[in-house]
Amino acid sequence: MIKVVVSLKIKLKNCYLKYKLDTNSFTDLIKQKCLDVGFSKSGIAPVQYYQEDKIHLEKWIDNGYHASMNWMKNNIEKRTNISNYYQDSKSVISVAINYFTGNSTEEYTAPFISNYALGKDYHIIIKSKLKILLEEIQKIDKDIVGYYCVDTSPIMEKAWAQRAGIGWIGKHTNLITREFGSWVFLGELIINKELSYDSPFSTDLCGTCNLCIDECPTDAIVEPYNLDSNKCISYVTIEHKGDFEEKNMIDLNDWIFGCDICQEVCPWNIKFSEFSNEKDFFDRYSLKEKDYKFWENLTEEEFRKIFKNSPVKRTKYSGLKRNISEAKHK
Repeated sequence: MIKVVVSLKIKLKNCYLKYKLDTNSFTDLIKQKCLDVGFSKSGIAPVQYYQEDKIHLEKWIDNGYHASMNWMKNNIEKRTNISNYYQDSKSVISVAINYFTGNSTEEYTAPFISNYALGKDYHIIIKSKLKILLEEIQKIDKDIVGYYCVDTSPIMEKAWAQRAGIGWIGKHTNLITREFGSWVFLGELIINKELSYDSPFSTDLCGTCNLCIDECPTDAIVEPYNLDSNKCISYVTIEHKGDFEEKNMIDLNDWIFGCDICQEVCPWNIKFSEFSNEKDFFDRYSLKEKDYKFWENLTEEEFRKIFKNSPVKRTKYSGLKRNISEAKHK
């Protein structure tokens, strides 16, 4: 009898189940696996076509708010309809992971790097966790086929996270959760199996608060829930390539990569932010403590060493030096 019980426990632990789980139990097991691999929250939504996604995206692009990010308009049909991206998709498993490592502007002197970019590239971390999650699910059901996505895939990830009940899209256009504020990265695992689904997060808990709009120094949030990338410090310091054009000649307010102002003033972040459990998100080289002199003297070799496997690589050495010069002399 003892041997039978031990054998059963081992099989359960390794997910080699001899019986078919009902949908609710399978869904619960998936959500537990999300926590086990290191995600902070998860939710699941059925794959459907939502015309409002396409309408909102096309209007945003027609207004020119995408700036030079032309890839946003290259895959609209895929981006706004997951079935065009993965034909056999049935469910979207949305995940969120807390990345908060402390406010930059409150604790340190200028210049500033966005919180999310101080540690290891989140794409690497989240994709690794999603890969493990998919493998664990496939141990339970070998017929599962899935695709895991971070923000480089043509997915309206904030909309899907809201549909999966993870949080709501705030006036600063970031997803806000009750537990961690907006200090979360998002990811998705799209699979070919129907599951039990969460209710969408239908309440806008921003209420009458407009702090993110009022405190944005460049007026990039042109109206609630609508961001003009051309005016956004994050866009200008990360995505804009080459010299700054006249429309991008904004005061960077001492930010040399990204910007957290709209998040740092958010009451949900002030009240509910807590330090991440993921050590790879933390500042590896004490970058918050560096002054302008350090950054001005930074060599390309030092750049490659410090920002190996870092989001900052996206702007390249020339882009970072451009930002440093512009931020200091504004």
